[in-house]
Amino acid sequence: MIQSIIRYVHGYVKVRVEGYSPERFLNLCSHHQIYIWGLTPCGNAYEMYMSLKGFRKLRPIVRKTHTRVVLTGRAGLPFFLQRYRKRKLFFISFFLCLGLLYLYSSFIWDIHFEGNEKWTNETLLEFLETKEVTPHMPKKQVDCAQIVKEIRKEYDDIVWVSASIDGSRLRIQIKENEDTFREDGEDADPKSASSDSTPPEVPKTESSQAQPKEPKDLVATKDGVITSIITRTGVPMVHVGDTVAKGDILVSGRIEVMNDAGEVIDYQYQTSDADIFADTQMAYEDTISTKYKKKYYEKSQRRLYYLKIGSRILSVGTLKNDYKEWEMYTKEHQLKLGENFYLPVSYGSKIVRSYTSKEKPHTKEDLQKQLSENFSLFSKDLEEKDVQMKDNSVKIHIGQDTATAKGILYLNERITQEKDTEIMQIENKTSDGTEETQE
Repeated sequence: MIQSIIRYVHGYVKVRVEGYSPERFLNLCSHHQIYIWGLTPCGNAYEMYMSLKGFRKLRPIVRKTHTRVVLTGRAGLPFFLQRYRKRKLFFISFFLCLGLLYLYSSFIWDIHFEGNEKWTNETLLEFLETKEVTPHMPKKQVDCAQIVKEIRKEYDDIVWVSASIDGSRLRIQIKENEDTFREDGEDADPKSASSDSTPPEVPKTESSQAQPKEPKDLVATKDGVITSIITRTGVPMVHVGDTVAKGDILVSGRIEVMNDAGEVIDYQYQTSDADIFADTQMAYEDTISTKYKKKYYEKSQRRLYYLKIGSRILSVGTLKNDYKEWEMYTKEHQLKLGENFYLPVSYGSKIVRSYTSKEKPHTKEDLQKQLSENFSLFSKDLEEKDVQMKDNSVKIHIGQDTATAKGILYLNERITQEKDTEIMQIENKTSDGTEETQE
């Protein structure tokens, strides 16, 4: 492919060699390093391709071999320019097109998100607009590392972000998590995140060894009965089988230092770390209406076709809407060259369809099925949060206007939450009877 482009730029010709000894002609061409390709026998002659530079060296070889060279074809950029040298408008348009392509390639025309489920594209685009990151912005103003940092700072449940530029598209990859990650000490390194192409299994965190950690206790987030406790650092305050209430200290970050007499003479502090699970209860309730609106679409509909160039819109048709009940469908396609070079030109259509609605009751089976599906989705969401459902007492009650699934869920889950450790002061009596306070 590259060799063909080079040949086209330099120009080449197709010739036919006739005469007494064309074989000797070929040998001399090889001796003088005249490159020949596409050699084809043609009766008592040979047809071949050679570069324009090699063709200019043939005169002494033709005289020496007593052959005749007939030019049968010309190809390449030099002949193209020679043929159309008087068509100035063509060349002006060609170079203008190249200039526009270069100009358009220096802008971002599309922002594409991947991996986002909770946060919609519209929500993320509105946030980026507040940070002056929008389509139609110059590439040189795009700071991928800053974009990653701003998104991580704004959305706590987004644990990994990658921003990169592909052609004229800004590509943002996102990894979400239902658990809330603390912003302090757990922000990903923007430079490394903006250059990664695949999300790591564990989000990168800033080094926390530069400054000492603050002492922390682990407290219960809800009432429950302890079923498992594995303590890595800190002093456990509960055991398996203990009943705890919300706010109770489960693991203390304060360690007592005692003397031989069993008196507390000092305290050591550290950040508690433990895995503690407990049996808990959760009230569940889901209510839906026993009636729904069924839509009967009419044949009449209105269309509008439009062409969008930058911020300007050219439209054909009308969407004059005098329907009582209607729906609008929009389709839009953005033009692009190749895979990633998006242009600031898009086209699409809008369709308005009218309908009439009539309220109808759900069947008992449909209501039970819908409530059961909602409960299954809720149970799946609990599993993703590492919450195990051991049992439930959920029952479905169908009334005249609403149907409700209601009951108690019996769960086993992690119930720890960090809290600042209380700093204690020690009062020691001196030899003269005065008290000395020691922290």
